[in-house]
Amino acid sequence: MTLTGLFGSNKVFYLLTGLVVIIVIALVALIVFRVGNIGGEQEQATLEFWGVFDSRQDLVDVINGFRQIEPGVRINYKQIPFEDYERELVNSLAAGTGPDVFMIHHTWMAKHRDKLAPMPTISSKEDYKFMTPVEFQSQFVDVAYKDLVFENKIYALPLYVDTLAIFYNKDMLNTAGITRPPKNWEEFNQDAELLTKFDGRGNITQSGAAMGTARNINRSTDILAALMIQNGTQMTDAGNTAATFTRNVSGQRTGENALQYYTDFANPAKTVYSWNDEQHYSIDAFVEGNTAMMINYSHQIPTLSARYQRLNFGIAPLPQFSEIDAKNYANFLAVAVSAQSKNQGVAWRFLSYMASKDGTLAYLTKTSRPSARRDLIEFQRNDPMLGVFAVQALSARSWYQADNDSIDQIFADMIEDVNVKKFKIRDALQSAEAKVTTLMSR
Repeated sequence: MTLTGLFGSNKVFYLLTGLVVIIVIALVALIVFRVGNIGGEQEQATLEFWGVFDSRQDLVDVINGFRQIEPGVRINYKQIPFEDYERELVNSLAAGTGPDVFMIHHTWMAKHRDKLAPMPTISSKEDYKFMTPVEFQSQFVDVAYKDLVFENKIYALPLYVDTLAIFYNKDMLNTAGITRPPKNWEEFNQDAELLTKFDGRGNITQSGAAMGTARNINRSTDILAALMIQNGTQMTDAGNTAATFTRNVSGQRTGENALQYYTDFANPAKTVYSWNDEQHYSIDAFVEGNTAMMINYSHQIPTLSARYQRLNFGIAPLPQFSEIDAKNYANFLAVAVSAQSKNQGVAWRFLSYMASKDGTLAYLTKTSRPSARRDLIEFQRNDPMLGVFAVQALSARSWYQADNDSIDQIFADMIEDVNVKKFKIRDALQSAEAKVTTLMSR
């Protein structure tokens, strides 16, 4: 008797055969699923990620790289204009509608650290380990550790560290017979004097250096802060409770000397006089060929190249007061996780990938920024444009700022008060010190 006959009809036979096939397929699928998820099930999550200077295209490679590791995680990136970014971020976090992950300026830690979730010490994902503060310190430049690690907790991860450097017009230096850009501030003075030209009435017709004023020099307040730090000024007390710009260091009035040095470039009575409030904005003046040197960050390279492709400019390290103790001035964004995020574990795994060697390399390749990772600084060292900034990140410094925007305004006012003779150097510095101390006490 056939099997068909045993069950009485072809219909029953086909039903049983189909059932067996379905069971086999289900078992195979279950085995494949379990094999593909050894160590735990694939986590499903959507991360909202906010940034300011980077486009979606800048981040697509690093996002795709992470999703190859964790395909269950979806990442939505939103770019917000710089002038609106901090306000929108703070308002959204206050309303409970903020992102899981966001870019944060390193100087914002003082006022926004309470909004951040520190990196976990233990991962919910099997066989995954987050970095320790000791590992952070060995992988990233010193200024990142100083600014982003607090009480042995990691609050953000850096993707890059920018620093101030000299942008110089090669044609103007060549014409003046200057064979190389200045290495120290004494040489900077000499070059600025040589490159500055005046008409018969004493008006500046060619500026040697964009230095000395506040409002028409891009990042003038950072340049002044860099000079103060280089000169040994203790910007705040040990507990970050008060500004100490006027405090003597080894018997020297380091803060006063730095402010004097900077404003001398806008003082017609000084030999280094090379700039005043009548000059075009420093970036414009440099592009127009009206100033030979300006001090700025690497993020201005695309701006200069785009505005005038034939501009023959070079980049040199920021001059120093000491040959054996270089101090450069840091400016960077880092990535952080919101304390309100419901996906903090996976968010920190994403940031850890972004800041890894592979993730950072993908990011830097797209954005042309100087690395915060020590192992990638060697990779960038010989780059004709980024090399200077990459190496300077190793000696970059910063200082505790209770409110960076307010401090920018206070420093700009201090510069102007000296230039318009409203205050003498020490009085202007004392006034700024008192205002910054008030900010720190709030």
